[in-house]
Amino acid sequence: MSSHSIDADIKVKWAEGQSAYSPSTPEELLLIAIDLLVRDRGSEAARGFIDQVFERYAPHGAIAVEPSGR
Repeated sequence: MSSHSIDADIKVKWAEGQSAYSPSTPEELLLIAIDLLVRDRGSEAARGFIDQVFERYAPHGAIAVEPSGR
């Protein structure tokens, strides 16, 4: 696994105000991105988008299993 850092300043303007983020790791950037996606599209649409991304990395022939309770 590679080790790297991120130097970013993200500014988001909302109707209610604005938010600023400064992620320094891929994990922090992902959390920010998911939060923004859910706020903008809703949780179900965000989940569908994220599932599409994971499908690109799934081994051929893999079967997606939905967790119970969805």
